[in-house]
Amino acid sequence: MRRPKIQPIRNKLDLADPVQVRIVTRRLGLSQAELTEMVGRIGNSLAAISKEVHSQRTGKLSAPAGVPPAAVIASVTATESAAAEVTTPAEASS
Repeated sequence: MRRPKIQPIRNKLDLADPVQVRIVTRRLGLSQAELTEMVGRIGNSLAAISKEVHSQRTGKLSAPAGVPPAAVIASVTATESAAAEVTTPAEASS
């Protein structure tokens, strides 16, 4: 008798399969502990895991430290453009 080979579910992560865990951790740039914690929190759906990793990375990148607010940047560019419009006495006599 031939038994059919059981095909894995493609959109779910099996933490018991070390090959799947290695592939997902490399692809998403996570450690195995981070992946296990995330699976415990949101489930084993690969789409949900990748969405969570993406949202965490964009959340960290959206507010970098040391960057002034947009109002400060706008006021500086307005001041620089106003200073550029002012002519120097040497340019006025030419």
